[in-house]
Amino acid sequence: MSLIKENFPLKNLNTFGIDVRARYFTRAGSVEELKQVLEDNRNFFPFMVIGGGSNILFTSDYNGLIIQPSMKGIKIIDNNHDHCMVEVGAGEDWDDFVSWSVENNLGGVENLSLIPGSTGSSPIQNIGAYGTELKDVVEKVNYLDLETFEMISINNRDCHFGYRASIFKNQLKNRVIITSVIFRLKHHPLFNTSYGNLHAETIRLGKISLVTIRNAVINIRRYKLPDPKLLGNAGSFFKNPVVETAKALELKDRYTSMPQFPASDLFVKIPAGWLIEQCGWKGRRTGNAGVHDKQALVLVNFGNATGYEIKALAMKIRDSVLEKFDINLEPEVNII
Repeated sequence: MSLIKENFPLKNLNTFGIDVRARYFTRAGSVEELKQVLEDNRNFFPFMVIGGGSNILFTSDYNGLIIQPSMKGIKIIDNNHDHCMVEVGAGEDWDDFVSWSVENNLGGVENLSLIPGSTGSSPIQNIGAYGTELKDVVEKVNYLDLETFEMISINNRDCHFGYRASIFKNQLKNRVIITSVIFRLKHHPLFNTSYGNLHAETIRLGKISLVTIRNAVINIRRYKLPDPKLLGNAGSFFKNPVVETAKALELKDRYTSMPQFPASDLFVKIPAGWLIEQCGWKGRRTGNAGVHDKQALVLVNFGNATGYEIKALAMKIRDSVLEKFDINLEPEVNII
């Protein structure tokens, strides 16, 4: 039976390191425990679910129940010459799973190395990095329906994956709790090192393999992004905006160095970090909150920032980008 704790500190459960508390907190190590907690408490106060806390900005204490699914286990459920189906519990650390996959010579998630958070949270925003997205490897997602208390398995197509989006972030938001994810990993993967300087760093480490790609991604991320254990942050704070091709061409005429990437036949993606840097925010600090000096897309807590301070900084950045480029930045981080 899960133990519910009162006035629970959340500083170590959010990567921004915001010093807030939950009125009630519990971990659920199984589907049965999760059902019991919800049945006993769902009518008494609001609740929210957190994973590794890597995509959350708390602006105040949470006056309700926070549930952290802690189901563990990495289990091979099907295996053949081409692929290997692996079911991973929602509570497993994401990078631990990536490490396990590489150690077992299973390809598909190596480009997603060192992304913080839990495996159960990964489908919600369709995590992605270095030319790979979670949608490329997910077979099914298992979740508990909070209305019917039924366990449901949903396939990749029905997850409606998009850029940092899924059905879990939209239609099913606050209606389900993910309990495990099934991945289709490959015994003979096609290596993807085309993104940015990944190929050069991989070659520098030796022959291209799952191990060298993983190590290359880790090296690049550690150079560009601050370690949340040392400097509080939630990675990329804003999504890269997608604009219509006509608008992108107009902006390119005015700002010839603006990087742009095709998003579809009609839309173009523009790096949010470049926009923020052009507005002069890179490396700037306001009180205990600031913008990282190596990656303008990352907002940081220098030690004692409140969530409100970081949110206020984010809104100033958003307003300046809107004024200069007429582009509205959308937060990737969930602001609570």
